[in-house]
Amino acid sequence: MTTDGVRASTQMVGILGWPVRHSLSPVMHNAEFRRLGLDYVYLAWEVAPEFLEQAAKGLRALGAVGYNVTIPHKQAIVTCLDELSAEAKMIGAVNVVCLKDGRAIGYNTDAAGWRDDIEQDIPLAGRSLFLIGAGGAARAVAVGACLAGVRRIVICNRRYETAEALAEVLRHHFPELQVECGGPTSDECHQRICECDVIVNATPVGMAGHGGSPIPAEWLAPTHYVYDTVYTPAETPLLRAARERGCKTRNGIGMLVRQGARAFRLWTGVDPDITEMEKTLVRALTSSGSPEGT
Repeated sequence: MTTDGVRASTQMVGILGWPVRHSLSPVMHNAEFRRLGLDYVYLAWEVAPEFLEQAAKGLRALGAVGYNVTIPHKQAIVTCLDELSAEAKMIGAVNVVCLKDGRAIGYNTDAAGWRDDIEQDIPLAGRSLFLIGAGGAARAVAVGACLAGVRRIVICNRRYETAEALAEVLRHHFPELQVECGGPTSDECHQRICECDVIVNATPVGMAGHGGSPIPAEWLAPTHYVYDTVYTPAETPLLRAARERGCKTRNGIGMLVRQGARAFRLWTGVDPDITEMEKTLVRALTSSGSPEGT
């Protein structure tokens, strides 16, 4: 990006992460700012964990409108904020901060971004979901699914205690929900996946540099809808195996775009064109190879 068009009046937003040079969010947001004629600029700030508090205070002092938060700061940033949205509280992580009237308010648009994307294909209400992973992305997917009305979630994770911790959060906030946990190669999980409608991978497995599939291909059936939060490569080994077995599939690029669109709206009050944002992101992905993260 050049500095053409940046003036003293230009409003500043950006992304905090460590590292963050790979991020395509600046490309996506700045293209939409230009297209809509908005006087904003989106920057990327690499902030080491030990400087996160100072960076958050500095952005307030500089008059930034807000910022995205990515790995490894999504949970640590919470202590730097004055208020959290309901979804951010449930998930225990923040990916968007709005700065207004001297207050810093944290949001999580990952949950709604994922929900908005998957429901382009399939309504979630009343479904059974098989969730692979129990980290930050999985927590956002789980909360998004619960708010959309799923009746059952099976959490499949290598560390059972992490899966059970997420299950306890879901039981607390959604007492009518059926929640179960298991390991990724257990016979018990194999049986449970057969009873589920939707399979979601919320781990890095299958991402460029993290090859393989998080579950055996033999567990997949044509009745499954399979979603992978990974978007590079566009078709992961899991999605390829699912397609070959007749499943409907979707990768995570729409989730990235839609969480970004919600952040855009929070900062500017303007609805972006999601189709244009996705075109920009796809072009950037094609030209830059296989970045990871927001």
